[in-house]
Amino acid sequence: MASRYWVVSLPVQNSASSLWNRLQEKISKHSFDTPLYRFNIPNLRVGTLDSLLSLSDDLLKSNNFVEGVSHKIRRQIEELERVSGVESSALTVDGVPVDSYLTRFVWDEAKYPTMSPLKEVIDSIHGQVAKIEDDLKVRVAEYNNVRSQLNAINRKQSGSLAVRDLSSLVKSEDIIVSEHLVTLLAIVPKYSQKDWLSSYETLTNYVVPRSSKKLFEDNEYALYSVTLFNRVADNFRTSAREKGFQIRDFEYSSEAQESRKQELEKLVQDQENLRASLLQWCYASYGEVFSSWMHFCAVRDFAESILRYGLPPNFLPLLQKLRRKSVQSLKDYATVATGNTFWKTDDEAGGGVPGLAGDADAHPYVSFTINLV
Repeated sequence: MASRYWVVSLPVQNSASSLWNRLQEKISKHSFDTPLYRFNIPNLRVGTLDSLLSLSDDLLKSNNFVEGVSHKIRRQIEELERVSGVESSALTVDGVPVDSYLTRFVWDEAKYPTMSPLKEVIDSIHGQVAKIEDDLKVRVAEYNNVRSQLNAINRKQSGSLAVRDLSSLVKSEDIIVSEHLVTLLAIVPKYSQKDWLSSYETLTNYVVPRSSKKLFEDNEYALYSVTLFNRVADNFRTSAREKGFQIRDFEYSSEAQESRKQELEKLVQDQENLRASLLQWCYASYGEVFSSWMHFCAVRDFAESILRYGLPPNFLPLLQKLRRKSVQSLKDYATVATGNTFWKTDDEAGGGVPGLAGDADAHPYVSFTINLV
């Protein structure tokens, strides 16, 4: 089920603690089904107004990139778990479920020093996520290459007799190869088997009588062997083709069969190893990308709040998980925060969740959504 959070920063008139307490009273009074969380953003380095304006232009584009990589890794995890037949695991950040990580977010000072310029922080996040995305592409390509090789082999082994690999169907005792004799393999339509058995001895001279033996049969064709003199093999192929029988080129080799068997076993093992390795890497990388994304959201909320409310920073960042009754509860929160009902009606705002893209200027506060899946 999709998990979405609404991030909103409300202006503080007296103190953040006072506003927070008033919001909690509102929650208790109306018994809202969606708890409210504080989005713990530290005081970051503001820089100049020009730098903030320039940064603001890139925030949405960068957010889409980081969010996109997060979802890409999540989809890869879901596919790998489905193919592996393993039960879906709850995704975590350093062992903490992603929802809990978000609602209890703590800024990583060691990784992103708060005294660094915001542009540096954003560039660092973008660079780290871009490196993970590149690594993901390489690992997925390696895994898909092995899968493609296995799929190609399986298609050859599971297709109709007209195209499939015959080596697993033919035994050494089925083939006679000598100075004068050769065994050919004929692909005979199922409905033409009587015709084959009554005519193969006369398709050319020097066919060994009663030498044809059925080796295998699928839904469309039957595989027959036939032994004849080597010098008339080309004539036999031509006559067989004219009657609708296909002679497959085949050379029996026990060494080649063993080599193909070992190659298949190695590919199967390689696929399993790569799948397990890729899945574990995705689990770890998803946590890293998700953490980077939440730090980015914190920078975005901080920068846009400064641009909206001015200096010094005096706003209360909040989080709420979106559910059916969330929109109305958020309206009540904002009413408490501002002391007046500045909301547009649903018809005026176009309905939906306030503060979503396309409705950013409808209300005098900073807000955006975080779509976890």
